[in-house]
Amino acid sequence: MAVVPFNEKEVKLLARLMRAEGEGDGQLGMLMVGNTGINRVRVRCLDFKDINTIQRMVFQKPGGFEATQKGYFYQRAREKDINLARRTIKGERFHPASNALWFFRPEGDCPPQWYNQTNSGRFKAHCFFIPTRADCPKAY
Repeated sequence: MAVVPFNEKEVKLLARLMRAEGEGDGQLGMLMVGNTGINRVRVRCLDFKDINTIQRMVFQKPGGFEATQKGYFYQRAREKDINLARRTIKGERFHPASNALWFFRPEGDCPPQWYNQTNSGRFKAHCFFIPTRADCPKAY
């Protein structure tokens, strides 16, 4: 059962985002990108009060994903990427992205906070950041 509303176009859109943002960190890294995106659709807090669809999440401005500005994002979704996207839509979560709403790829170590959000951990090249339960209870 899905944790957010979706259509097949959005599954492919999420798959493309996961590949473009996380492919360098392997399938688990891609799943964590998916977690972060799906979390943004699930919550109604902070920068994501009006993000209620996968489409709106992927193309959110400001605060969206850099990948949407690069050509690789616009390549057709692959079946293996679509399958990973479906897993995150069904609610599978992977630490440290389980409750994350943000991630980025730093040059060095992960900072303890990023835009006042707490670092929940690093997976390969990406650092993940979570809101507080008080600020965003639906992320938990």
